Amino acid sequence: MSTMSITREKPVQAVRSESPSTVKASRQGFLCMWHGLSFGGFLRMMKLRPDTGLRYSPRLLSIAAAGVINSVENGVESMLYGRRVAATKIEHPPIFILGHWRSGTTLLHNLLTLDSNVTFPNLYQCMFPGHFLLTENIVAPLTKFILPKTRPMDNIATSWSTPQEDEIALALDCGISPYLMLAFHNRRSVYERYFDPRDMTPDEREIWKSSLLTLMKKLTIRSNRSIVMKSPSHTYRIPILLEMFPDAKFVYIYRDPYSVYQSTMHLRRTMFTENALGPAQLETCSDDALFFYEKCIRTYEETKGMIPEGNLTEIRFEDLEQDPLAGMEKTYAELNLPGWSDVEPKIRGELEGIASYKKNSFRMDRSTMEMLYERLGWMFELYGYPSRLNSTEN
Repeated sequence: MSTMSITREKPVQAVRSESPSTVKASRQGFLCMWHGLSFGGFLRMMKLRPDTGLRYSPRLLSIAAAGVINSVENGVESMLYGRRVAATKIEHPPIFILGHWRSGTTLLHNLLTLDSNVTFPNLYQCMFPGHFLLTENIVAPLTKFILPKTRPMDNIATSWSTPQEDEIALALDCGISPYLMLAFHNRRSVYERYFDPRDMTPDEREIWKSSLLTLMKKLTIRSNRSIVMKSPSHTYRIPILLEMFPDAKFVYIYRDPYSVYQSTMHLRRTMFTENALGPAQLETCSDDALFFYEKCIRTYEETKGMIPEGNLTEIRFEDLEQDPLAGMEKTYAELNLPGWSDVEPKIRGELEGIASYKKNSFRMDRSTMEMLYERLGWMFELYGYPSRLNSTEN
């Protein structure tokens, strides 16, 4: 595990139908995701012609300047660590957390990474995948002041050392990631095929595999333990993940579709604005969110049978939220993970924080509920959630 200490996040809780005034709206500050690009990555992105404008020139210039620094540091790290990274073997089966965005993957990630038997990519490592072996221990402590205290989309505390989505690292390292949507909001053609590697070209698929493997080798150098990887986009990728890691373990989490949709819309609006290279384009936001939500769940259900028996467990978010201890004990038992007796007291120590976490909350009108149930009724039935359309509460 990284030599830096782990600052624990307070986990996400369920969305309820309350006043929209309780929805968090804050800024993440100067730093955006694209400040982790190399200069070559910056040029590669600009060749795709993002919609931008004069107002965004300072951001573009700062990303380009950061790209020059990142490129130099990437090169130095490659010279110092390149052979070691290439020779590193991933000896312990990784654990992949699956589930659509806002389904509770962060809560699950935070709980799983309390285990001292595992390691994980943190925010610094995902933001600077090309040089964190070289720079993290020095740069992260000196730059912690530039980070917001909480994530812009919710009230989860953040720091360089908190667990983070490895998809960010893939987007910055090789540019083959659906997170390009953060810069190309209405241009699905730029990023759509990057969800599922089966939709990529053969060359793109090999580049993507190499990027993921390199990241995991670097994490192994930091700590030779099982790596907990959490990126909702991996929910589309079971076949290729099994090809790369046949003994990998998988934890799938699902949640009430109403809550997922509302929270996803808030996430998209927030992250599109905070990481934009131009004015946020939100005209297709709802249609895109629903399209990829359906595709995510259908792809998972079609491919989960490929996972060997004993290597997959599924958990309902509402159950995990209500009783994290029981949910995690079930996860450890079904995946035959070691060390439950050591992890249990650590999870007990988090229960008060989970219970007191101040959640975002939303109001959903009946017409939106009807629209969602008409389109996603199969998902409600699949996972056992009621429509609530006949209830006076919404």
